[in-house]
Amino acid sequence: MANERMRPAISVLLLLNFFMYLILALIGGWAINKAIDHGFIIGQELQLPAHFKPIFFPIGNFATGFFVVFAVIAGVVGAASAISGFNHMRFWNYDSLQPAATTGLIAWFLTLLAMGLACKEINLEGRNAKLRTMEAFTIILSVTQFLYIAAIHGGNERMNRM
Repeated sequence: MANERMRPAISVLLLLNFFMYLILALIGGWAINKAIDHGFIIGQELQLPAHFKPIFFPIGNFATGFFVVFAVIAGVVGAASAISGFNHMRFWNYDSLQPAATTGLIAWFLTLLAMGLACKEINLEGRNAKLRTMEAFTIILSVTQFLYIAAIHGGNERMNRM
């Protein structure tokens, strides 16, 4: 567990990550809603278009659907990991460290997955400002979530002696 000097830094990272994950999930929810409202409607007598994507998004490019889905999942899990981190900040003991560290790692791995899809989407071009915001938040969150994980794992020499 991190020593007492790291608590303010961890608190700032937790607040930053929580609100950024929340914004990521909200923009992703908007994109999913737009895709549902403006998606394909295929009747029994109609055939699929030639370039049909299984996850169709009328905005963005071919990687948008996958990026948005994984970004929303990362956003929800990341917000949950921040809540677990707030619980760890409240109790600040070894038993509260384990759930905070585990959910933090899972959120970071999902964020890295979404970041890889964001990089693919950036490479393909053709996206709007809200998708660019999601991409930027995903890339920033991959760094800040790593810093949070490193901060709560750093300095656990006191716990090893117990």
